[in-house]
Amino acid sequence: MIHKNVKTDFSQQVLEPIIDASAYVHPLAAVIGNVILGKNIMVAPTACVRGDEGQPIYVGDDSNIQDGVVIHALETETDGKPVEKNLMEVNGKKYAVYVGSRVSLAHQVQIHGPAVVMDNTFVGMKALVFKSFVGKNCVIEPGVILMGVKVPDGRYAEAGAIIKNQHDADNLPAITDNYPLKDMNNGVVHVNVSLAREYLKANIK
Repeated sequence: MIHKNVKTDFSQQVLEPIIDASAYVHPLAAVIGNVILGKNIMVAPTACVRGDEGQPIYVGDDSNIQDGVVIHALETETDGKPVEKNLMEVNGKKYAVYVGSRVSLAHQVQIHGPAVVMDNTFVGMKALVFKSFVGKNCVIEPGVILMGVKVPDGRYAEAGAIIKNQHDADNLPAITDNYPLKDMNNGVVHVNVSLAREYLKANIK
């Protein structure tokens, strides 16, 4: 299901999602409102990308939004004026949620803006990213909760960790050659880019 948002006092513009022709949105997924999806993206069944409150929501090329993932955000506008605290800046532009390129959002992940997940990062099953910035080349293992922190590039958070202060985020371990999940995202991205391509070929709508 792909459709416009509705006009409200926190969303003055009614916008259609912008979805690259090479991206695949499963018919049991929802993409609503001010959402930009890049190339080769796979949006799996029951995923929900809802740009009807906080906006815009951006997802970069070759990323995947797996089953049951929710991407949503706190309001970014009140009576036509921006709510700056609920926006995050990437490359000179402001977003409610920004997901970079080659990012994997595994089953039942919640990315709730204001939030940023940068390139080549894997976010594991049932993790929550809220009011947080996750750097490039990171691994957020299943069940992690990130609230109000910035995770530096190249770090991992162990399964089930709750990270609510910057000291803990700064001290997350670096990904090394010995880290068993260091290359996992490459395989996940490959699988999902392939699925997007083949579902489009199969013309399943």
